[in-house]
Amino acid sequence: MLHYVRAVHALSRLCGIAAAIMILVSVFIVCELVFMRYVLNASTVWQTEVVTYLMIGATMLGMPYVQLLRGHINVDLLPLYLQKTPRKTLFVICVLVQALACGVVAFYSAEMFLQAWNGGWRSSSVFGSPLWIPYLTVPLGFGLTVVQYTADLMMTTRVEDPFQPLTHQPLNPAAEGDR
Repeated sequence: MLHYVRAVHALSRLCGIAAAIMILVSVFIVCELVFMRYVLNASTVWQTEVVTYLMIGATMLGMPYVQLLRGHINVDLLPLYLQKTPRKTLFVICVLVQALACGVVAFYSAEMFLQAWNGGWRSSSVFGSPLWIPYLTVPLGFGLTVVQYTADLMMTTRVEDPFQPLTHQPLNPAAEGDR
């Protein structure tokens, strides 16, 4: 179990790095766009579309990393007033509901990706990029977030407070069979 959780955490960190690189590339492309348009007075064909797709990709692929850090928006008023066992029970219920919702989005967005792939869909812009590329990031991001939720569920019994990021708390001694 612990090997699976460590692998998922490494994958989530990799997603975070990929999202950060996508944002950084977007910033450079926007700077290039501004230079081309306003300094060289040249037309820009591909920049806006690529930046939009990179930001979509960064948002989708960044979700597992944000979940690893417990960075998603939440209201922690109720968990603050609960004792340890009800608090963990609430965490499990919340994670199951979130994983189900992300699983549904991953399933239906995978259908959309397959339609774009099989249909050869392209954007209607002059650049005409294939739409399967940005569409792929949606099921990938939501699917990897579901995988991160499964790792979170597995760690519920090993941490003191599951609502806090794992990086902020020690793990309880290894359970049976976790070597």
